[in-house]
Amino acid sequence: MALSGIQIYKLLPQTNCKECGFPTCLAFAMKLAAKQVELSACPYVTEESIALLAESSAPPIRLVSLKSDGYETKAGNEVVLFRHEKTFYNKPGLFVKVVDTESPEAIKAKISAADRYVVNYVGIELTVDGFAIEAASGDPEKFSAAVKLAREASKRPLILVSRDPSIISAGLKALEAGESALIHGADKSNWEVMAALAQEHKAALAVISTDLETSADLTEKIRGKGVEDLAIDPDTTGLGAMLTFNTIARRMALKKNFKPLGFPIIVFPKDLVAATQAISKYAGFVVIDDFKPDEVYPLLVLRQNIYTDPQKPIQVQPGVYEINNPNSEAPVLVTTNFSITYFSVANEVEGSGLPAWLMVCDAEGMSVLTAWAAGKFDAERIAKSVKGSDLASKVSPKRVVLPGHVAVLSGELEEELPGWDVRVGPREAVDIPKFLKEAL
Repeated sequence: MALSGIQIYKLLPQTNCKECGFPTCLAFAMKLAAKQVELSACPYVTEESIALLAESSAPPIRLVSLKSDGYETKAGNEVVLFRHEKTFYNKPGLFVKVVDTESPEAIKAKISAADRYVVNYVGIELTVDGFAIEAASGDPEKFSAAVKLAREASKRPLILVSRDPSIISAGLKALEAGESALIHGADKSNWEVMAALAQEHKAALAVISTDLETSADLTEKIRGKGVEDLAIDPDTTGLGAMLTFNTIARRMALKKNFKPLGFPIIVFPKDLVAATQAISKYAGFVVIDDFKPDEVYPLLVLRQNIYTDPQKPIQVQPGVYEINNPNSEAPVLVTTNFSITYFSVANEVEGSGLPAWLMVCDAEGMSVLTAWAAGKFDAERIAKSVKGSDLASKVSPKRVVLPGHVAVLSGELEEELPGWDVRVGPREAVDIPKFLKEAL
């Protein structure tokens, strides 16, 4: 049973030292009861109190980690329903499914292609997280062989999919030493044997059920057997049913602190729309049927956007970037260090084939208009960035180009940079190539 704020307060040192970041121990206790802080923030809590407060300080959704040789995929440990309330922490693992009835060549080819797949999105490398091996054959030896093939082609974490304990056992024995996979899965008929396998092999276990009541009942029974790393599979059909199951489970875990549903959710979407919904609404593991780069890419980008901390914009390092081997006659383009802004500008310039110096100013990760409105991107800051570089000795004539959205800064920048020809560029990055060809 979760403790109230007053009950937690009685177990704290009550020194009001403020080292936790709150003015009083009572304020900290209230935040701890609401799952908005961690107990480790209190430097003076006793070991006895830690033991008593363990349940109240535990995250409402358990953190489940799948590990293999050099890779780890984490799901769970979330504390809010909507990322703008705080942030989401662990991106849902994106897994590609292979079936053991496929030929060995097909299995290795599919896994190898997905394993090599890397895309660069605003300076971040995006990849799939692992593979799910499904035992469609019903043959333990064939399933074991498929797991071994997967291990030869990739070292990423695995999900083993079968409700037959003998098949799962064969697959677990084919894994490399020290790795932890996810078993999928346990239902009303096999949960005891599956729990024993999960405990023996230190694996996580997915619970399969079409309704929340059965899911909660099964997780409690399995936890009673000593298995804590669980996932929940809403074995439902249709977008509406999946959305309802996932949302209620998440709300029960976060708002009611209902431990039997406080686990990551695993889904097996049948199309791109269902996969998109799963990523957007609370899935911890997403298993897609096939590897198609044109479908995987938007899923990875969507996931990255949702799981980027809204209070910490993605930034690039301020400084001067050389594009297309600029010479002394190349113009100096100015922008902010917000990653999406930087890559939008840089990609357009690079695609034009024309040389340019790109002066990236420190605007605390804000876009051009946002930074200008916040006073983080003004003529003084731009001039300071230009003067702090060695561009004056590298370019002749000295031409600096402002983003069109901040044309109002041109007069002030001319005063800050005497001897420089201040130009106003286009408002949109897509118009930069035409501007470079025609206006300069």
